[in-house]
Amino acid sequence: MINSMSYKGYTASMVFDTEDKIIVGRVQDVDDIIAFHGESVVEFEANFHVAIEDYLAASKELGSAPERPASGKVMLRIAPEVHAAALKAAARSGTSLNKWAEGALGKAARKPAIRVATRSEVSR
Repeated sequence: MINSMSYKGYTASMVFDTEDKIIVGRVQDVDDIIAFHGESVVEFEANFHVAIEDYLAASKELGSAPERPASGKVMLRIAPEVHAAALKAAARSGTSLNKWAEGALGKAARKPAIRVATRSEVSR
């Protein structure tokens, strides 16, 4: 069983370390490593809050935006003909548009980035 706790949109895993008799936490769904622990649930929660507040403050101090977990909700504005083609593709695959788009976005996200030359670079 995996337990978790949330604060300010961040979710931390809760794993009991039987050797050290502490609850170990790590913020999930962000690439930055945010880890902490507590000897009780109350201490764990307090340390989780401190870890998030410290992370947000450090990001601000460094002039960078803190990484935020994705909500899973995406609002897109696309050309009507692209929307229509996606609806047809989803229907052909026997899935909803949401499931079809999730698969298409997931596949595209795993491809290596292809850099397209700008017009000025091509004319050189």
